[in-house]
Amino acid sequence: MKKQLISYETMIRITKGISHSRDPEEVVLLTVDGIKTALDAKGCALFLINRKTHELEIAASFGLSDEYINKGPLSALKSITQSAEDGPVAIHDVGDDPRIQYPEEARKEGIASILSVPIITRTKLTGVLRVYTSETWEFTLEDVNFVQALAQIAGMAIEMTRLYQGQKEAIDILKRMRDAQKKES
Repeated sequence: MKKQLISYETMIRITKGISHSRDPEEVVLLTVDGIKTALDAKGCALFLINRKTHELEIAASFGLSDEYINKGPLSALKSITQSAEDGPVAIHDVGDDPRIQYPEEARKEGIASILSVPIITRTKLTGVLRVYTSETWEFTLEDVNFVQALAQIAGMAIEMTRLYQGQKEAIDILKRMRDAQKKES
């Protein structure tokens, strides 16, 4: 029961923070920090897909070393691709799973298990949220649902902040055009 209470408290804290933020970086930081803390995991990271390179680019991480984060490009086509296609993927032992793109680096980082959850916005894969543990972990349905719910909330928030920023930029351009026209008159 305590774990469930922590998950609900974390969900409320993260969604409250997200609802007050217009900054996508703050949204993803709140998400990864909250998930890592709630699950008492080694780390958590949120990646967004670069549509041109088909690579997963780090948006935010918590609990992982810079060396691990910068280990090399993560191919969206190679790195635990099932989570993009079929939904959440839980890897019990990273040392014995062919879906891990950088198994040696994961071992050096002290990662034993990974939960990878897709972030979908408007029916399109936007990125993935990953939880890393230092001991092999059998992720429960509750763990998966919790992470999946926060991944979807983060995805919607990222999309809304992008739209807000785009709208703000468009308004600023219109204001500059109006000011320029006033000066000409």
